[in-house]
Amino acid sequence: MLKALFLDMDETLCDTPGANEKAKLLMAQALQTQHGKAFDGQRFADAYVTGIYREWSSAQRARYMPIIEQQSEEAFRVQLIRDLMAEHGVNDLSDESIQSLQNKFDQDRIDAFDFYPGIKEWLAQARKIFTLVVITNGPAFSQVPKVEQVNMIEHVDHLIIGGQEPEEKPFPSIFEKALRLANCEAHEAIHVGDSLASDIAGANNSGITSVWIQHQRPLDAELGINPSHTIVHPSEIPALVNKLHQQ
Repeated sequence: MLKALFLDMDETLCDTPGANEKAKLLMAQALQTQHGKAFDGQRFADAYVTGIYREWSSAQRARYMPIIEQQSEEAFRVQLIRDLMAEHGVNDLSDESIQSLQNKFDQDRIDAFDFYPGIKEWLAQARKIFTLVVITNGPAFSQVPKVEQVNMIEHVDHLIIGGQEPEEKPFPSIFEKALRLANCEAHEAIHVGDSLASDIAGANNSGITSVWIQHQRPLDAELGINPSHTIVHPSEIPALVNKLHQQ
């Protein structure tokens, strides 16, 4: 019997890519206004988002991880902007200007952050039947404002932010915490998420039925990670959960 739904947040319940694109566009426009149309604001914004998602080269990892560990996530993002500006030939920005640019991106992204259409209404119905637990990876610096923007705790029973835990997905400890909060066994829960490496591998290794949201991406057979179920888009979550509940 299905008792609990464990749900990823970004690209599962909420349209994070849409919010990123809006914030990147506004960042690019602001940079071109400040530095002229010859400044490649879109390339800068793309590189910034790549950086904050920690899609780093080995050299970047060696540079930025100590800043995160010894200072803060915010200090890393400020340094990332400074480095990217230097790559674009701008070396004379004040600390205040860099901080302002970082703050603006964060605020623009949060302003655009929202549930996918229909998800909020579905959560209200699902909560009448299941215990709902959101498990989201990422630093508290970025994830707390997101959950506050959509008032997530009003729509689910429990909320786990990986950056506030000893370990993030795919480690078993975070799924074990979700099971304790939901007061259920692994076979009584399903986990829905878009990341094969974090969501699906983590659920599989914890004995939890996994649902992968594909978002038009191919299944990488070389990873050896096979979801229990696959859907293309978050809009398909309600129908699949209903089907699994009736089994």
